[in-house]
Amino acid sequence: MPAVAWGVGAALLANTLYSVGFVLEKRALTRLPEVSVGRPAHLLRQVVTSPLWLVGSLALASGFGAQLAVYRTLPIAAAQGIFISGLVLLLLLSSRLLGERTSGRERYAIAAILLALLMVVLSLRDTGQDPDTVGGGAPAPLILAVCVPSLAAGLWLYAAAERRARHRHRMPTTGVEYGVAVGLLYGVSSLAIKGVSGVLPDVWALFRSPYPYLLLCTGACGLVMSQAALQRCRASLIVPVCTTVTALFTAVLGTAAFGESLPSEPLRLALRVTGTALAVAVLLLMPKHDAQPPPPQPTEPPRELIPHES
Repeated sequence: MPAVAWGVGAALLANTLYSVGFVLEKRALTRLPEVSVGRPAHLLRQVVTSPLWLVGSLALASGFGAQLAVYRTLPIAAAQGIFISGLVLLLLLSSRLLGERTSGRERYAIAAILLALLMVVLSLRDTGQDPDTVGGGAPAPLILAVCVPSLAAGLWLYAAAERRARHRHRMPTTGVEYGVAVGLLYGVSSLAIKGVSGVLPDVWALFRSPYPYLLLCTGACGLVMSQAALQRCRASLIVPVCTTVTALFTAVLGTAAFGESLPSEPLRLALRVTGTALAVAVLLLMPKHDAQPPPPQPTEPPRELIPHES
């Protein structure tokens, strides 16, 4: 089987594992007391007591394993376009298992995501002239220069969203801000996984690289931040936003950092660039707030029957 076919299969498997993992974690979190990023130890003690949450976490960890295989066979930009397709499965699962309803705008977003996936897959080539290049490594200073500011930006954005959420009279948030913040952290994690895929099986070189330490940092921060956000917001919106930000971050910065080139054929280049641009448009058009529930209608007291004077 061609390498591209293996890569696409591994990406679709990772999508399935990620979608199932997020939905199971969300379902478990709805049954737990409120968790807070300000008390990370308490948060971890709460979630590890839930067998359902542990199964969801195992599915997510397996998805990271499948992602390693993807990055060894597919260019970064193409892989991210396929990863975005997992949003469709996630929205279906969140509707069936969590009872979350999607708006008309979000259903249009699903159709746009499927179209973007088709464009990216059609832009792939495994044999012949102009093959897709798969980068193997990147200079450590360059990776740190990209990743450290991005980590700081994600933490700052999440803290800002937390402060705004404390305002009592603010409209209920859909989770877009949380999704962008966590997406930046997972984008750094995705670059680290790409780096690990290029270093293995040289374990000694792996621990001399920044990749395992970036994974440790993003894993710890992302775990706490994502669980608190998932408990408060709809998985059917926060996860798509997070996934889109992660995909765009990895595709744009990862392609440059790891020395991968875009297709030179005009048609393939147009398909890949248009698919990425479509994903950006989906993120920008996502609603930022849930609709306010209609105020309860006042009930009129029963009118007293006044007897007519005869």
